[in-house]
Amino acid sequence: MRGMDHQQADMFSYLSPEQRVSKDHPLRAVRAMTEEILKAMSGLFDAMYADFGRPSIPPEKLLRAQLLQMLYSVRSERLLMEEIDYSILYRWFVGLNLDEKVWDATTFTKNRDRLLEGAVAKEFLAQVVERAHQAGLVSDEHFTVDGTLLEAWASLKSFQPKEAKAATPPDDPGNPSVDFHGQKRSNETHESKTDPDAKLARKGPGKEAKLSYSGNLQVENRHGLIVNTEVLEANGRAERDAALVMLEQVPGDGRITVGGDKGFDTAEFVAECRQMNVTPHVAQNTARPGGSAIDARTTRHAGYTISQKKRKRIEECFGWLKDIALLRKLKHRGMLKVGWIFTFAAAVYNLVRMRTLIPIPTAA
Repeated sequence: MRGMDHQQADMFSYLSPEQRVSKDHPLRAVRAMTEEILKAMSGLFDAMYADFGRPSIPPEKLLRAQLLQMLYSVRSERLLMEEIDYSILYRWFVGLNLDEKVWDATTFTKNRDRLLEGAVAKEFLAQVVERAHQAGLVSDEHFTVDGTLLEAWASLKSFQPKEAKAATPPDDPGNPSVDFHGQKRSNETHESKTDPDAKLARKGPGKEAKLSYSGNLQVENRHGLIVNTEVLEANGRAERDAALVMLEQVPGDGRITVGGDKGFDTAEFVAECRQMNVTPHVAQNTARPGGSAIDARTTRHAGYTISQKKRKRIEECFGWLKDIALLRKLKHRGMLKVGWIFTFAAAVYNLVRMRTLIPIPTAA
């Protein structure tokens, strides 16, 4: 028989969010790994908060909510609070009961900014990588490095001379009309008034220049997991400088290999790598004046060919960070915040990959 369309909701409910999430839901494995990591970081959280005063939003809940925002490509924190409010799945993951009030978006942002002051994102990534090490998923010898441009949250209209003279009031203070065609503009003479850390850069010849940051990754070659990140100013040397910084942080003193594209095929970078006991397995740039800095002493080994095949995995990381974690167009300003969100997004990417690589028993 046809059921009745009752509109009145029950006044009382005896179901918890835990009961409403299926036992095989993909988020269960992610949450299990996240809980282990957050427990290990409890000491760091204690040092960031005072022993007295009004309780703030627990940092564990802040990070779980931030993780959800990246996993489900939620475009803003205001929309994230709205979706947590009506989604049982989101409430379960964050740790809110069905009758608990969701935070105001502004309150959430201010509490989240407290985490930017500490090395929370770096520690979170380090804890994720450590669990990958324990599961035997991470290579200690073979890596790939690369960088990409992250478009800054700043308009080209804000890119103005550093020593700008007093100008006439704009026709529209909210969105003034600016005609900069025909003007010579460079990072030496101009800077963004809304995000001074962002630099004008382009991907290649013939491409448009945008205010950007240089986001760099170090990926291990076994399963393509991100082991380190570095955000620098976007300039012609950022990728190579970031690669050297990240390679210096590799533990141990044994010889390692590093793969890379043709942009790393410079005499200076190759020499620096060899001095650091790193074998540069970078692609040969035969069109470079003077020829490639990589010769047959390196290319004749089978490991070089393997590194060249594995290095393409780093593009998958960049694709996920930009399209799923929504870092193609940044929503944060300043080197500190951009570096924090980039590193945390890298850790979230690892959790997604590790979900299928580590058999994690789900709680009942």
